[in-house]
Amino acid sequence: MKTYTLIATAPMGIEAIVAKEVRDLGYDCTVDNGKVVFEGDALAICRANLWLRTADRVKVQVAEFTAKTFDELFEKTKAVDWSAYLPEHASFPVTGKSVKSVLASVPDCQRIVKKAIAEKLKSAYQTQGGWLEETGPEYKIEVSLLKDKAVITLDSSGAGLHKRGYRTGQGEAPLKETLAAALIQLTNWTPDRPFVDPFCGSGTIPIEAALIGQNIAPGFNRDFASERWEWISKEVWDQARLEVEDKANYDQPLSISGYDLDHRMIEIAKANAEEAGLADFIEFKQMQVKDFRAKEEYGVIVGNPPYGERLGEKKAVEAMYKDMGEAFAGLDTWSVYMLTSNERFEECYGKKATKKRKLFNGFIKTDYYQYWGKRPPKPNKEK
Repeated sequence: MKTYTLIATAPMGIEAIVAKEVRDLGYDCTVDNGKVVFEGDALAICRANLWLRTADRVKVQVAEFTAKTFDELFEKTKAVDWSAYLPEHASFPVTGKSVKSVLASVPDCQRIVKKAIAEKLKSAYQTQGGWLEETGPEYKIEVSLLKDKAVITLDSSGAGLHKRGYRTGQGEAPLKETLAAALIQLTNWTPDRPFVDPFCGSGTIPIEAALIGQNIAPGFNRDFASERWEWISKEVWDQARLEVEDKANYDQPLSISGYDLDHRMIEIAKANAEEAGLADFIEFKQMQVKDFRAKEEYGVIVGNPPYGERLGEKKAVEAMYKDMGEAFAGLDTWSVYMLTSNERFEECYGKKATKKRKLFNGFIKTDYYQYWGKRPPKPNKEK
């Protein structure tokens, strides 16, 4: 089977998590800013789309070369065997970006790449009248220029990988599913321990926890652009989806709870969990964080609380952080992880974090405050 260079794009700050996921799939990789690069066959394309929880999308690298003039960009793009990727009637929109490159005009770069591919395909398919109809499946192409190096890719994902397919409704500022999965994977949670999100909103963090807990592939409930590509057979996709079914652990018991002050969000969260097929594994309940109590031990709390970014909200939010700190103070076996852009979080919470990690929630620069509880005792091994 032919091997391709694949690129899993990643938000700033979580490339290492994406890299771990790629390695867990069995592929060696290298990590760069905003991306993880690895080699794989057509099955790897399917697996990466189905299984990567924290990547934005999976791209297939078609060409990489230096281009300092438009002629060079045209000729080197045309030199690629595009008929190996695009069938005669393929629809192939071209997007682009340029950073610190001589060829700074993105529209011009897009136009030239489009023209070069079209010329190559007309020649390969000997089209009548010199027209390409573009009535077939979409092969979305991107030309990316960085310091005069052009990388041309095909987007195998289609809609971004954060679009899992279970979100029937959401709040005003929903957390991306990919970031929610990253927040969980940055904790010490294991499926045999209680998991709580006290600011669950539309339920994204608890749902992602349940998917992780039962080893359910995040892409199980959606389709991908590359499912309509001619050079990835239906049999390969069927094999990848069969693996998804085989590896899921639907019998894994879970103790996952999501709480929110807004009863409307609780109803939306329940509907989303239902759509994901996980309603029986997550308890959603209307509750203020200050009322949280726990009978179990060694649980994990993950939250994306309000940040107080809007005018007039900051004081109320900081008072809520204080209430949270007091409610969690006695939970010495529990670990707490909170994401916020509010720089006074530790001061209001009443305790310095064990560790902080810088992350971006969309375009908002945030810190992930981590408070590590006591480790659970190791189970006694029978002699």
